[in-house]
Amino acid sequence: MPHTDSRPPSPDTASQDGDGAARPGATPRWERWFAVRARGSTPRTEVIAGLSMFVATAYAAVVVPGQLAKAGMPHGPVTTAVIIAIVLATLGMGLIANLPFVIAPGLGGVALVAVTLVGQDHVPWDAALGMVLWSGVAFLLLTVFGIRDLITRLMPLNLKYAISAGLGLYIALLGFRDSGLVVAKPDSDSLTLGALSEAPGLLALGGLVLLTALSARKVPGAFLITMAAVTIAGIPAGVTEVPDHLFGAPDSPGPVAFHVDVLGALKPEYFPYIFAFFVSEFFSMTGTLLAVSGRAKLLNADGNLPHMRRPFYVDSAAVIGGAGLGAPSMTAYLESSAGADSGGRTGLSSVVAAGGFAALLLITPFATLIPSAATAPVLMYIGLNMLGALRNVDFSEPTAALPAALLVATTVFFGNFGTGIAVGLAAHVLVKAAAGRFKEIPWGLWVVMIPLGYYFYTLV
Repeated sequence: MPHTDSRPPSPDTASQDGDGAARPGATPRWERWFAVRARGSTPRTEVIAGLSMFVATAYAAVVVPGQLAKAGMPHGPVTTAVIIAIVLATLGMGLIANLPFVIAPGLGGVALVAVTLVGQDHVPWDAALGMVLWSGVAFLLLTVFGIRDLITRLMPLNLKYAISAGLGLYIALLGFRDSGLVVAKPDSDSLTLGALSEAPGLLALGGLVLLTALSARKVPGAFLITMAAVTIAGIPAGVTEVPDHLFGAPDSPGPVAFHVDVLGALKPEYFPYIFAFFVSEFFSMTGTLLAVSGRAKLLNADGNLPHMRRPFYVDSAAVIGGAGLGAPSMTAYLESSAGADSGGRTGLSSVVAAGGFAALLLITPFATLIPSAATAPVLMYIGLNMLGALRNVDFSEPTAALPAALLVATTVFFGNFGTGIAVGLAAHVLVKAAAGRFKEIPWGLWVVMIPLGYYFYTLV
């Protein structure tokens, strides 16, 4: 379905009373702002989708601050800072870009800050936040000059289909791991089957069966129903931990907000880290944007998202502002697909999800109430269904099939969605050139190969 331009109209484009309320028969404000009906949705569907997104991503309010606390950041203040950053960025995605996404700190970027930079290399956390901020500045400059959406449009169509499948496989793997159905073998660095007799795995499998049955019957709110059912069932099983209290005033974000070493992050030895933040989050955001928008039927016939620069502006501002608040590597969350699969088509879903996170400021302990076993069935169901995008790839053509297959495979092999996309792009250029099909390689992709080569060099 083509994307509808839904920028807020000027005041004289709708019939209003003196107090600003729409007259009888006039287009409701929510329709004029979000174009809900124009995109084939309803306010009720958007609310359900927003709640689904919130529940599927609420763990970020617990997991991310916990990781950052290990890096020496005060736990209470950084929790408040992270939630505020999520609320503001997700509101921006809804009100400015009019898209159904939750924007929150990416777990890969958070791990790079907390584990690699601070934990292993002993970099001060304020300098690490500075590196993230500079990567956001690079995002913003590329967006202003139109380079980000140009690169996205230059991306071959077969890779855009593969991005959706790679994202799906990655999401499904997260669900299997979160539920304990798949675990890592410490002696061989490989994945193996977990203990099927454990309560989290059994609850997740039961939830997957329930979700599939509800979806087959087209029951509205199937994701919410499944997550609520597994959460409740997890209480007697000891999987759902009920906090002692649900209400409490949030800590002040003062100890972490605006404590960013902007100049200290520009040391020459930090440049590879800034570049790693930039490339990984660039492709992660681009891939998530295309894949989830595809699920929401917002892409055009060429697999592109019209008005793509708007979410890129929001993303750039979120990375810069998030680093300033103390929340690194803000990006679109993979689990936003829970909203798209619930029927979410507009930014109204994002506004609802942002409202859920805002409520967490007063009931932060509530986020711990939702166990990973409750979100795992949703991740597995959505991810496995997204593999269907591969049917659009022409596997009879080797130069189209190999890059697409490599993108999907390396996303899981490397455990990084951004790296998987980078591999797919590089493979596309190399195999097309080796086959002598230089006319099928846009000149812009040759330029992209330069930073990609340096990115792979920094990974070695």
